[in-house]
Amino acid sequence: MQEKPFNPFIAAIWRRLAETMLVEPSRMAITPQQVVDNLQAMFGNIRGKTPFNTGISVFAAWVVLGGPVWHLAPRGFRVWRVKRRLKNSRVDLFQDMARIRGIVYAGYYGHWEAAEVPNPTQREEEDANRDNPVLGAIGFTLPCHRERDGTPDDPDIEEYTANDLPPSAFIHPDAIPDEVEVVVIGSGAGGAVAAANLAAQGYAVLVVEAGPYLPSSQITTHEKQMSSSLFKDGAIQTTRDRDIIVFQGRTVGGSTVINNGICLRLEAEGETHPDANDVLATWKGLGAEIPAGALADAYTRVETVLGVHEIDRRLGRNNGTRLLAGWDAYRAGSSDPMDQRAIAGWFRKNWGAKPEDNRCLSCGYCNTGCPYGRKRAMPESFLGLAVKAARPARILAEAEVAEIGWGARDGSGRRVANSVKVVLPDYRGKTIRVTKGVVVAAGTIASTNILSASGIRGTGQGISLNIACPVPALMPDNVVAWDEDQMATFIDRGDFLIESHFQPPMSMASLVPGWFEDHFTRMHHYNRLASAGVLFPADRRGTIKGGKLDVKLKEADLAVLRRALALLTKTHLAGGAQEVYPALLKGETLHAGMTPAEIDAYFERSIREPDDVVLSSSHPHGGNAINADPAKGVVDLDQRVHGTANVLVCDASVMPSCIRVNAQLTTMAMADRVTHGRRVFG
Repeated sequence: MQEKPFNPFIAAIWRRLAETMLVEPSRMAITPQQVVDNLQAMFGNIRGKTPFNTGISVFAAWVVLGGPVWHLAPRGFRVWRVKRRLKNSRVDLFQDMARIRGIVYAGYYGHWEAAEVPNPTQREEEDANRDNPVLGAIGFTLPCHRERDGTPDDPDIEEYTANDLPPSAFIHPDAIPDEVEVVVIGSGAGGAVAAANLAAQGYAVLVVEAGPYLPSSQITTHEKQMSSSLFKDGAIQTTRDRDIIVFQGRTVGGSTVINNGICLRLEAEGETHPDANDVLATWKGLGAEIPAGALADAYTRVETVLGVHEIDRRLGRNNGTRLLAGWDAYRAGSSDPMDQRAIAGWFRKNWGAKPEDNRCLSCGYCNTGCPYGRKRAMPESFLGLAVKAARPARILAEAEVAEIGWGARDGSGRRVANSVKVVLPDYRGKTIRVTKGVVVAAGTIASTNILSASGIRGTGQGISLNIACPVPALMPDNVVAWDEDQMATFIDRGDFLIESHFQPPMSMASLVPGWFEDHFTRMHHYNRLASAGVLFPADRRGTIKGGKLDVKLKEADLAVLRRALALLTKTHLAGGAQEVYPALLKGETLHAGMTPAEIDAYFERSIREPDDVVLSSSHPHGGNAINADPAKGVVDLDQRVHGTANVLVCDASVMPSCIRVNAQLTTMAMADRVTHGRRVFG
């Protein structure tokens, strides 16, 4: 039986919060106790200190609300106190506590009925939830129960397992080798590409990954289970000040397993706003000149392996098309040159096209792993190549690298890595000798921490983010946005992007703004919601402090955010929305009929600091930047750590400034650029 992470006292607080944050219990589709049970299950699946720290946060919020007095009061008083102390507060700590409501929503909208058979299949799990009361109340149908005609335009919902990694690819914790030639730390976008390229050159490669491997047969539409299994900290990791949620994968394949497969280049004809920042020119000015031709060649090689292509129109038939239609209507009346030169279109992604066996089924669950095996994430692509090489790479999952060890310096005085220390979940440690080299590719935060622990100076500085903020809207008719690709279309406005997106119930509940009955009503209009989000650059605003990401946004960043949210609101309204729900803490409603000036004024007065709005990022990059000058960067132009002979960094942490667009493809191309066809280690 799974251990319950919350003791009876904390569980009682969760129950009271459920009875307060939602609606009167008599109107709920499940009982408050079932909400608590769901949270116990979700947090019981999260490793590390997150469950304990969350329990402390819940207790602190309970004290702030009034402790026993609040707990024993009628619901009306409890709601009033929450509004006064949390919803309408200007105190940073209390605003942070207000985010607890999102966890309560997850416990309610993530409700899942257990199948009555051991080791149920995907179909058996979904059949057990055919009459799930929460899903039924909002009109949501699980993928296996959706009506399809079986044509290429409307394919049947079937699992595809041909690209799963074989069991032979993995090393048992009791069989870790004493010595290998190359250790690749991290199996995500950069690490997997580097591992495949190095294995193809004949190196004996060991890939070390902190998270578990879940083949497609173990990835399901059970959101609560998947988010707590595949994300770092169960998808509630935040920056140090808790102002920004940071989504990162913690699984074999890294964040490529839990993203939407978007493949944007830094610059591409018909895809990039003509007035957008020239990223490579910026890098050159910083001392990090990357040849455009070499990067373009790397993009092409990566795209060929992934089968990158513009997605089929059927994948955005409901929500994606509405964003483009609303944009066309808005732009027709705009005199802003940035609007007129904006690029709008359909995303290119890394899964099969219509005739291919792994074509997307538009189930809408990309962000909690592809439950039908259709996405070519790293396990289904580059890691598959690595473990099928003539000298197959091996993968050690659920093992963290604590530090890199060093031997005698080489003839040029450079440090030479000769080992890595790994730590297993049971806290056993093992030092693995390295005879050729080390590739660090654990992501911006983890790579910084590993390099710092290994004595590398200057790490964790100048971190950039692409920060997202959602804006759902209520349409007059049904949209059924959940029966399509989660992210299908985009608008590149130059200073920011707008991207269509929609989530399954649990995740969507955390994105839909609002409190109490307002939020409950909005979620019961689930089928009428259209949704998109803004993505704006925060250039070199972050550092790593105490192992966590610390980000200080400036007024210039907030000005871009206000402008972006106002434009998306106008786009929704131009597309026929009756109401718009920007993701501000207070959860207010903007209505059809508002003038552009009124919309601009609303965001100007409502967003004064990051705490006023719900922000997230899946794209932290930088921190171990490329620079020709060792005093200005951590790695050289070939991504080798300055002052070392055999340590490369091959993840997004090498990027010297904000790249402005989704980071997946560029991370892969940067890793390919320095490892493809090169004997980088002796």
